[in-house]
Amino acid sequence: MEGRNISASPRPSCTRRILARKRPHVEPAFGNSVKKLQRREICSKRDRAFSMSNAQERFRNISLQVEFDTHDPKGSDYLELPFLKKRSKIIEIVAARDIVFALTQSGVCAAFSRETNQRICFLNVSPDEVIRSLFYNKNNDSLITVSVYASDSFSSLKCRTTRIEYIRRGKPNAGFALFESESLKWPGFVEFDDVNGKVLTYSAQDCIYKVFDLKNYTMLYSISDKNVQEIKISPGIMLLIFNRASSHVPLKILSIEDGTVLKAFNHLLHRNKKVDFIEQFNEKLLVKQENENLQILDVRNAELTEVSRTEFMTPSAFIFLYENQLFLTFRNRTVAVWNFRGELVTSFEDHLLWHPDCNTNNIYITSDQDLIISYCKADSDDSPVKGNAGSINISNILSGKCLAKIRASNDNHDVVDWDPKRKKRRLPRFRNSIAEALEDITALFYDEERNEIYTGNRQGLVHVWSN
Repeated sequence: MEGRNISASPRPSCTRRILARKRPHVEPAFGNSVKKLQRREICSKRDRAFSMSNAQERFRNISLQVEFDTHDPKGSDYLELPFLKKRSKIIEIVAARDIVFALTQSGVCAAFSRETNQRICFLNVSPDEVIRSLFYNKNNDSLITVSVYASDSFSSLKCRTTRIEYIRRGKPNAGFALFESESLKWPGFVEFDDVNGKVLTYSAQDCIYKVFDLKNYTMLYSISDKNVQEIKISPGIMLLIFNRASSHVPLKILSIEDGTVLKAFNHLLHRNKKVDFIEQFNEKLLVKQENENLQILDVRNAELTEVSRTEFMTPSAFIFLYENQLFLTFRNRTVAVWNFRGELVTSFEDHLLWHPDCNTNNIYITSDQDLIISYCKADSDDSPVKGNAGSINISNILSGKCLAKIRASNDNHDVVDWDPKRKKRRLPRFRNSIAEALEDITALFYDEERNEIYTGNRQGLVHVWSN
């Protein structure tokens, strides 16, 4: 399903795919972003009620605390490309080690310290560099940037890794290049798999896929086959989808560790009907063709389950909850939870997504896979403030219940700090009010350690919501 692998954003799927393109500007894409998605499982614990109560308490008094600006007319003098000097919307936010990274659509990336609440530096280390995407590598506490360059007509991806400690010191140029031997020109790509600790690259020039270790970036093995149309990654395995024949599509399941073929088979298709998507989820294969039922195939025993096309309509994106054997679907601004018997598990209350294109930059799923944090349409009944402000909704994934909501209202007050020198309270100078900060949010990230939500908007501003 085109666009379901992340092309330039974080989080919701743990695999990150960045495609090489000839355009210098980054387009909104599916994502990222929830990198911790597959790390823990949702389980039927006895203390679930307590967990829900605890979640409500965590977000009860959350409010706007700090504002960062990625646009700096003076600091951008170093950047030579005209569009890099203009104010641009935030498309990706990543937080690591008390540092907040914000990437704009124009390709400028800024790092901010939550200790000092000041900008540390820009991560663009070359005047003609356009950063396309970010990836925090927890294996070695570093940030990987994927960029294109004007000198290369923006056609080839270049990866660089920089330790977080260097960035904290304001030395973004202390990193080093990755995968220099690979030709990542369009339609080549690089995909980061946080769950398996792997990196997948595709060189379109010689039609070779390569798998690298995310810990030390050593190459593990390569796959050379011009008939491979797409590769999907799941925990422990890779699904190779080959060019379809008239009545079937050839598939192979490989071990992610060494590329060993675990199973090769053909999946029958309806002739003359396009394939909406083929997705691999552990031992389950999901196949949907245009105007046909959803097929769920257990590749171990060939057991096939079908879900009526009227019950399961083709979603615009998936998020897999691997340990709990569930998956989320996104369609027409709504989110639903399904199991692999084809049954609808959860429909969310009060959770109408703001963006119709299912831009999952505006969605975060916690590492426990119990909460989904989304940018939603504000309910007019409980938001008396007029305008275009949305709300940040925190909902329980299993119950669908909305546990907390950050919204603009007439009761909101400006955040105040204590000024020890003047012994009085001081108002922070924000470009945006609370209502304005909740207008047209274009990126969202939740820092679970600090219990803070970071949002970015079209003005290139990043807002910190904390209690």
